[in-house]
Amino acid sequence: MASSHGRSDLRFADWMASLPQSMHTVPLANMAIPGSHDSFSFYIDEASPVGPEQPETVQNFVSVFGTVAKKLMRKWLATQTMNFTCQLEAGIRFFDLRISTKPRDPDNELYFAHGLFSATVREGLEQISSFLSAHAKEVVFLDFNHFYGVQNLHHEKLVTMLKEVFGEKLCPVIFAQEVTLKYLWEKEYQVLVFYHHPMALEVPFLWPGQMMPAPWANTTDPEKLVQFLQASVTDRRRKGTFFVSQVVLTPKASTVMKGMASGLRETITERALPGMMQWIRSQRPGENGINIITADFVELGEFISAVISLNYHHLNEDEDDDAT
Repeated sequence: MASSHGRSDLRFADWMASLPQSMHTVPLANMAIPGSHDSFSFYIDEASPVGPEQPETVQNFVSVFGTVAKKLMRKWLATQTMNFTCQLEAGIRFFDLRISTKPRDPDNELYFAHGLFSATVREGLEQISSFLSAHAKEVVFLDFNHFYGVQNLHHEKLVTMLKEVFGEKLCPVIFAQEVTLKYLWEKEYQVLVFYHHPMALEVPFLWPGQMMPAPWANTTDPEKLVQFLQASVTDRRRKGTFFVSQVVLTPKASTVMKGMASGLRETITERALPGMMQWIRSQRPGENGINIITADFVELGEFISAVISLNYHHLNEDEDDDAT
């Protein structure tokens, strides 16, 4: 797997372990947790075929313009610059994972994919497992939410891979409100796997996808995004689930055409950053507040530290209660 272009900030490599004791019994569903959108897209293989989920127009574009088309696509498909290890060291604890097979692949290998293919799934999972072995009190959420060209035999292969890579670190499904750091540390669990496929009903450590709702604004307009995020949090979640706020702008075809050579980061993400960070800093975690917040280019704008710092509002509120 390609090395990371972004630099990780090691201040938050053990941020869960460093939380004050009063936070150890707070359900993780009521904590603020930073995550990455299309977490694996720091590496896009320009030599790979186009992903099976791409529309015919994109397939035709690549068949005509070849490598040039893929280089342009990469500028819009890559939403991260840091690899899994660097994201973890920087404090990211939620990973948005999309899985695909390659057409006519005799090995039936599983890849991360977003338009073009990324690394093999095993490579990514092993990076995550290595970090967790070195940071025994850190916990991650792996959200397998899209599957392309994946059949039952591939799902079985992925379940076997998860067992092989993570073993006893895998947390079996329980009620979301029972998942606290204290509980996980006592059991030595570090990995919660969410699986948006019926296979989740057959495997004790696969949490059903509906326990990790992640409403998507699907807009290029920062104001509409903030309105959507606020409405989603206000509505917040079916009881007993985790919840993802996607602080992510999605380019339209016209946006891509205008900024073809500059790409997602320069054309959209950096320009919208101040408003998005303002929204994040105004939030509070809790049963009626935010939980997991995901973003593109997670190294930008102190995103990770801003999300983690929201957890300390729990402490301030407790102190206020004690004072009264």
